[in-house]
Amino acid sequence: MKLIGSHTSPYTRKVRIVLAEKKIDYEFVIDSPWLADSSVPDINPLGKIPVLVLDDDTPLFDSRVIVEYIDNVTPNNKLFPAPNRERIEVKRWEALADGLCDAAVAALLEGKRPAKEQSASWIERQRDKVARSLEFMSKELADKTFCMGTHISMADLAVGTALGYLSFRFPDIEWHAAHPNLAKLYDKLMQRPAFAETIPHD
Repeated sequence: MKLIGSHTSPYTRKVRIVLAEKKIDYEFVIDSPWLADSSVPDINPLGKIPVLVLDDDTPLFDSRVIVEYIDNVTPNNKLFPAPNRERIEVKRWEALADGLCDAAVAALLEGKRPAKEQSASWIERQRDKVARSLEFMSKELADKTFCMGTHISMADLAVGTALGYLSFRFPDIEWHAAHPNLAKLYDKLMQRPAFAETIPHD
């Protein structure tokens, strides 16, 4: 398998974390759709990363699709439970974490536009989404060891990825101090090689 992505993309990092947790070997190809000579649009018509290219050259895109596929490739370290209410709750956590990343990325990209073209209200709206998502995550996590209770799941990997992206791109958002239970979870996740070895960087 071949994973196409970047070191800055939180969605790529999420997939890399899952591949590491599942102990699956793969080739990591660095590419970004923002590059003029990017090959990403030729592989994924949506022009987004990550893309997982299977051994038969089938491209899989959207990180949620990719991680669910990876979790089914091998039976070890299952991250998604069998289809039931718990599985839906795990996927809800993942949707929330990905949505937080979506808002953060949107705010970041808007802030990179020429100053006269930027919309301060748009950036503020995205940052409000981030703040609300953090509040919801903190409330739902409460004093549990992991998002789903006592066992790690895709919920934790997605939340950890989102928190790591905020630390990388938005150091001014002091979520560690505001939500110590999320900080405790993230510190625990960062002790895992899958997280420690995929820290985002430019």
